[in-house]
This record gives sequence, structure tokens and C-alpha cells, in this order.
Amino acid sequence: MTEYRGGDEELEQPDTTTGRAQADRNGSHSVGDSAQNNTAQNDTAQSSTTQTSTTQSSNDDNADLSADDEGTALPRRTMARTAKLASLPLGMAGRAVGGWGRRLTGQSADEVNANLSAKAAEQLFEVLGTLKGGAMKFGQALSVFEAAIPDDLAEPYRDALTRLQAAAPPMPARQTHRVLTEQLGRSWRQRFASFDDDPTASASIGQVHRGVWHDGREVAVKVQYPGADDALRGDLRQLQRFSRLFQSLVPGTDVKPLLNELAERMDEELDYRREADNQRAFAKAFAGDERVLVPRVVASAPKVVVSEWVTGTPYSEIIRSGTKQQRDDAGRLLSEFHYSSPARAHLLHSDPHPGNFMLREDGRVCVIDFGAVARLPHGAPPALGRIMRLALDGRSQELYDVLRAEGFVRPDTEIDPDDVYAYLQPIVAPLEQERFHFTRQWAQEQALRMGDLRSQDFRTGRSLNLPPHWLLIHRVTAGAIGILCQLDAELPLRSIVQRWQPGFDD
Repeated sequence: MTEYRGGDEELEQPDTTTGRAQADRNGSHSVGDSAQNNTAQNDTAQSSTTQTSTTQSSNDDNADLSADDEGTALPRRTMARTAKLASLPLGMAGRAVGGWGRRLTGQSADEVNANLSAKAAEQLFEVLGTLKGGAMKFGQALSVFEAAIPDDLAEPYRDALTRLQAAAPPMPARQTHRVLTEQLGRSWRQRFASFDDDPTASASIGQVHRGVWHDGREVAVKVQYPGADDALRGDLRQLQRFSRLFQSLVPGTDVKPLLNELAERMDEELDYRREADNQRAFAKAFAGDERVLVPRVVASAPKVVVSEWVTGTPYSEIIRSGTKQQRDDAGRLLSEFHYSSPARAHLLHSDPHPGNFMLREDGRVCVIDFGAVARLPHGAPPALGRIMRLALDGRSQELYDVLRAEGFVRPDTEIDPDDVYAYLQPIVAPLEQERFHFTRQWAQEQALRMGDLRSQDFRTGRSLNLPPHWLLIHRVTAGAIGILCQLDAELPLRSIVQRWQPGFDD
């Protein structure tokens, strides 16, 4: 039985024999299969001072979906999705052969490579964005690493990634209504004073609509695509098969562990009730904060979550055309949120890409999308702070000992401690000074250093291990740094780490 967690108004209880909602006086609302019996949970909230007119009626709420997926936002046929994903490596190989032929006819290697890069980026992100699901989520995860791509190759990827973060084909209105009916009951329109059928944004497994709750609050309504669960699982299985081919798209980034982690966390992403609970926890931890705003949840169900509407300048826009002040403020606020969350919420927001952050006029950062969250009941691991401090101080043997104790150096592996220090020292360089300027050039230098097969750093990196319990922290921190480099932000990272990272000053 799907569960609806709503506000303090009288809600409905479903008829479990039909899945339709019927009146109930107990203040809870749930719709769906009768095999489970979950307790509804209410969110209390203050009413807005404004009230908007009632929504228009519609007669197609209960229209049945056709057997095929024509006109849907998320293609669900397994063979069709597999064929589209399979077209990526085939297309890349075909273009490589064609490029070799053009070089034989006299075109320069630079011209051919630039042309191949542009076409590969266009095809990759067109396919990923059209399929949504796991394909689009993979593209969004890659997007924060584009700062590490050399400038002469980055432009086509940058443009395609920006489009992927912001837009995708919308779900038809009748499908949206069908999901809302299944999740909130046939009287879902009574919850809203108004509801806009045109989505304001699309994401990997859902889209966002703007509405006005019955008490006058403006709300964002996130609706999951029908079939998103099957699409997400199928896409990630296919993408894992092609991980080596995708590796070349983002130098210095290990694609296979990223895909494995996305696959392991997909059940969390698909359950909007869990996402809503994550958002409630963050909103509570940062309530009244002068730097961070987390929108309050109004209501939730397994495939729908309603939260307060917020506005601001998206980080993607600041990356594209922001002022220096905006860039520096956005970078500082992102870093403070990233490093303070484990201590304040015992959680780590784990979906770092520019589409999930906005800079508000009041100077706060607004954070959205809490589907991917790491639970850190004891806060950030102190070992991370000790690793930072020892690398910063050049204490190579002690650094090596901590890394071995934490599992970064396997028991059967021997590495020179000085080589380990040389590998990590440039990564902690932002902590050597009061303010550090994160740039694309710095990101590219790190990617080149770690990806150069001839270098000692490459050999050292291959010898180190990334323990499973460190994977998410590593990936999220790298993603946040990628955004800082995209922003071209200068900020006092050292003081932020000193305040919030356990073990750094111990």
C-alpha cells in the first residue's frame, strides 16, 4: 500500500480492493496495494498569507495508459533503451574510423579530434538526456568533472552537460495526473489551490511542477516517471558494461566505481518518502541558518514529494555568466554546507551538481534534491582530517600508517611513503593558504598528473585502494571540488575545514 504523508488537513484512506481513495476521518492518507499497512505521517507548517484560485478541473485523471510508451517522457521498452545505449560505443567507434580516414586525406589531427569530440559529446548527452533514468543520472554525475577536461576539448561537453542538467522532454499531463491520482488519491486536486501541468524542470527519474497548496503556500511538486524503477536498473546495467569506453570522456575520473555506486543506491533514489525524510532532517538541522536554506516538505508519497517553492540563481547560471562576487559567494556557501552537514545533520548531501544549488538574493544557498544522502551518525570520519593534516605537514610515514590502517593501502601492497605523500600533496594544496582560487586549470593539472601513464603519481594511484565505506565521501568531495573549479571560486577553504572537519586540528 503506497503511503501519503501530508499536511494537517483531513485526508483520505483508500479502498484497498480497488486502489481508489475513500473518505476517512483519521487524518491520514494512503493509496494502493493492501499487502502493506504503513502509518501516515503529517508535516505541520505555517500558512502563507496569500491564497490562489482553485485548480481547473480535468476529466482525464483516470485515463488508462496505453500498452506501449508512445508519448511518454521515459521510454520503458527494454530493447529500445538498450539499443540507444548500445549506439553510443558503436557511434564512437564509427566516428574514430571516419576520423582516421579524414586524417589520411590531409586534415590535421587537432581538427579531426575536435570534430570527434563535439560529435561524441552531442550524441552521448542527447541519448542520456532523452532516456532519462539511470542514463541521465550517469550524465549528471559526470557533469561536475567537466572542469578537468582540457579547454581545447571541453566546450562541446560543457554545452551538452549544461543542457542535460537543466532540461529533458516532459511527461504528458495525463500521465502526471495518473501518478498524482495513484499516489495522493482521486481528490488530489483538493490539496492544491492551483497546479501547473507544464513542468518547470526535469530530472533523471522525475519532473517538477509548480503549484499552490490549499493553504496558499507556493509549492514544488516532484513527480516520478512511470517505469522509472525498471529504466534506472536497466540503464545502469548497460552502462556498467560500457564503463571502459566512457572512461575516456572524463580524464582522471574512474567511471566504473561511480556506476557501481549509483546502482547500489538506486532504491533510495526511487523512494520519494525516503527523500522527503532526508529533506526534513536537513531542513531541521539548518532551520533559521543565515547561510543555508533547505525547503520544508509539505507532503510526500512513494512517487510524489511536495515541498515549499524556492527561488534563486542556479549555480549553472553563475558558472556560465556570474560575477566574481557571485562565484566566490557560491563557492564559499557550497563548501560550508558540504563540510558542516555531517556535524549538524549527521548526513551528507550526495548529489553534487550545479542543478541542485541556487544562490538567493538574501545571500543564502538553497539546496534541493535529497534523494542521494550518506548517513554519518558519528559525523565526518576524523581519519579524513588526520589525512589532510599529515599531508599538509609533509609527515609522510605517519600519513602512510593512517592510510594503511584505513584500508587505502592493502595489507599485501608495499608503497614508498614518500611517493604517497607526493601523490596527495597537490590535492591538499588548497589548505596551504588562507584563500585558494579553484580554477579549471588546477583541475586539469590534477587530472593530467593522475592520468599520465608514464608518471609515478599514476603508478601510486593505481597501487592505492579506495575502501567501500570511503567511496561515497570521496566521490561527493570530488564532485564539490569540481563545482568549485567550474565556478572559478576563490574562498577561505582552510578556515572552513578547520571549523568543521574532525581530526584536522587534533
